[in-house]
Amino acid sequence: MNLAIRFDKLGTETAFAVAEEARAIARTGMKVYPFHLGDIDIKTPAHIIEAAVRAMNEGKTGYCSNYGVQELREALVGEINRSHGTAYAAENVAIQPGGKPVIQKYLLSLMNPGDGVLYPNPGYPIYESLIGFYGGKPIPYTYRETSDGFHLDLEKLEASIEPGTRFLIFNNYHNPTGAEAGPEELQALSELVLRHDLSVLCDEAYFDVRYEGQSTSLASFPGMIDRCVILYTFSKKFAMTGWRLGAAVGPRTVIDAIAKLNVNDESCSNHFVQYAGLHALQSSQEPSRELLTILRARRDLSHGLLSVIPGVRCSLPNTTFYLFPNVTGLMERLGFSDYEPFRRAVLQATGVSFCSRIHFGTPLPGERERYIRLSYSGINLDSIAEGLRRLWEFTESRRSRAPGSGG
Repeated sequence: MNLAIRFDKLGTETAFAVAEEARAIARTGMKVYPFHLGDIDIKTPAHIIEAAVRAMNEGKTGYCSNYGVQELREALVGEINRSHGTAYAAENVAIQPGGKPVIQKYLLSLMNPGDGVLYPNPGYPIYESLIGFYGGKPIPYTYRETSDGFHLDLEKLEASIEPGTRFLIFNNYHNPTGAEAGPEELQALSELVLRHDLSVLCDEAYFDVRYEGQSTSLASFPGMIDRCVILYTFSKKFAMTGWRLGAAVGPRTVIDAIAKLNVNDESCSNHFVQYAGLHALQSSQEPSRELLTILRARRDLSHGLLSVIPGVRCSLPNTTFYLFPNVTGLMERLGFSDYEPFRRAVLQATGVSFCSRIHFGTPLPGERERYIRLSYSGINLDSIAEGLRRLWEFTESRRSRAPGSGG
């Protein structure tokens, strides 16, 4: 059978390819330090698991509404209205089997062939993949590294807007850089959106993964609520990555369209899992606070150990569970000119597995700085210390015999 022509435009999440390489190394008996995938190695809290089992025992194992369980929709808008200062109703919510389907259904509901879509690059690679797959025009925008982390390059973003640009995908609390737009940046971005008559997908997967302060949504700014669709996911906040539970929250016309796509796709999200999500929202939030305490300790240890490696520069983001260190000096010092030889050399010599900038979108013209991404959500403190010590030892041993070309 011949695949459809459009399949050539479909990318993938190449972090999973890195994960397979790491598994292959592990099968040889070598210990692997998994900094590559944004999964969580902490078990979902017992009370959430018990809620799912209770729902199954109560017979909640069949179909439910394609919009989702009504009680969950009501609880979710209550949560969002409190954190965002909005006035959504249950009718503004369509429950999804994870956060990722929101990206797909947002584009399918609103984007026509040829429409321009601004997306972050580096960024979650599924944005670029699905824009092209569904016939849109991917238009990248980027971030600039500063002394206090990464920030939106609003001037370049606005300069990239062209006739036919209709959409903006905005991932505040950003994967992979950990970038966080503050109130002034969000105000400027909201004015840009209004100025250019854009619709926005607000990917808020990491909205609640922060270690100090309070998160702010673009949807909370004047004029934005009718232009924004929020991607909400239970995966990170409640350690429920494998449960596949999320939601689209936004204007009723878009939510109705997404719910219609639900009927044509999965019919409905998993029935009893929705009751687990309902319980997660309505019960004690102490397990989520404990999760953040664990992640913060991992962040601080990882950052401290990376920062002593010569040639590495790393900011300390207050959100997400990623570090995005600049390794330009390190790669030059060790004689590596390309990401993949560097990444594979580290993996094979030390077992330390990470992704690089090329796993987060097609590199942009003129990029000179080099970055890798380390996720600390799936690796404990002892393994972080051991793995990054091995990375430091590798860089020291290679320094005196660095090759002159690509490693």
